[in-house]
Amino acid sequence: MKKLLLTTVFLVALHMVKAQDADEAAVKKVIETFFDGFHKQDSTLMKSVLTDNVVLQTTGRNKEGKTLFRTEKIAQLITSITSIPDSIAFQEKLTSWSIQVDRTMANAWVGYEFWLNEEFSHCGINSFQLVNFDGDWKIIYLIDTRGRAGCLD
Repeated sequence: MKKLLLTTVFLVALHMVKAQDADEAAVKKVIETFFDGFHKQDSTLMKSVLTDNVVLQTTGRNKEGKTLFRTEKIAQLITSITSIPDSIAFQEKLTSWSIQVDRTMANAWVGYEFWLNEEFSHCGINSFQLVNFDGDWKIIYLIDTRGRAGCLD
């Protein structure tokens, strides 16, 4: 009886770990899809992983060290990305991942470096909040930090 109970507990735990891994992989895939669209300047691909009312915010410090914080419209970001001329090369390199999932909610803390015409511009963290809408993970919120200090250590 004890062996059966331990085996059952082990199998349930294994199933939960596999489900968690699958959810984390799905969340990562959503973010990678967003950045695939970002780099291809494909608004349809970017929008495919966003909710209609996604919130977009950014924070950092100005030259005087004062905290900056602003909310942007996602349409503004998409328009600015899709209108970058071919003569300008840009890349947001994703450098680290920490994904946490609980039922229908996930958070992804993603480090990045932003490069413009093959020159370092800035770095920071993208913090994504996602919700699983009946099996379909969507980004509902994105806030990022931006700065130049401590980036390429």
